[in-house]
Amino acid sequence: MTVMLRTQALAKSFTLHLRDGLLLPVLSGIDLDVNKGECVVLSGPSGAGKSTLLRSLYGNYRAESGTILVRHRGEMINIAAADPRTVLAVRHETLGYVSQFLRVVPRVSALDVVAEVLLARGVDQAAARDKARTLLLRLNIPARLHAIPPATFSGGEQQRVNLARGFIAGHPILLLDEPTASLDAENRAVVIRMVQEAKANGTAIVAICHDADVRDAIADRLFTMTPYQDAA
Repeated sequence: MTVMLRTQALAKSFTLHLRDGLLLPVLSGIDLDVNKGECVVLSGPSGAGKSTLLRSLYGNYRAESGTILVRHRGEMINIAAADPRTVLAVRHETLGYVSQFLRVVPRVSALDVVAEVLLARGVDQAAARDKARTLLLRLNIPARLHAIPPATFSGGEQQRVNLARGFIAGHPILLLDEPTASLDAENRAVVIRMVQEAKANGTAIVAICHDADVRDAIADRLFTMTPYQDAA
């Protein structure tokens, strides 16, 4: 099996400046391998550091120590020590992230919000918009909404736009933060199929998923996390 993502002895703490610089450890000694075509779901109670780990993997949080190795252009790049330009290149080509919340430029249409990911890669505008349209329709965003900025959408509609944006590029590694949290049963089923298809195409996935039915449908294995104070 090809390892696409690996953490070794990963640690992360936060400094609470409003509490006289109190140091709050969240992650310690995290060792995780994720293989090509595998979905690993992070498991554990609230406060175990699942979101912190996901954001660290994406480089939003700087690791305190340890390594985060991502297979990029055939080489393992240490995101934890990489310069910002390298991190952006890895995100552009290799590492996708779907958060719970959609953050986009105001007044840009839903269609262009999704197509922008491909346009940034140099894909022809017509082709990028066509693929974006197909994904939005698959996620039950009707054509009448495609020209409207998603800031006006419901929470569930925004999450589906975010999913379309996350899946359109076909990143080899995909991080999913509660991808079905705001969705009804019909749309959860669509997302499950999309995750399963991505795995079949070789995508390595790390997900946070509290919905037991969704978790059981997409997870190849669970990675159990314990709150730092309980593990210490």
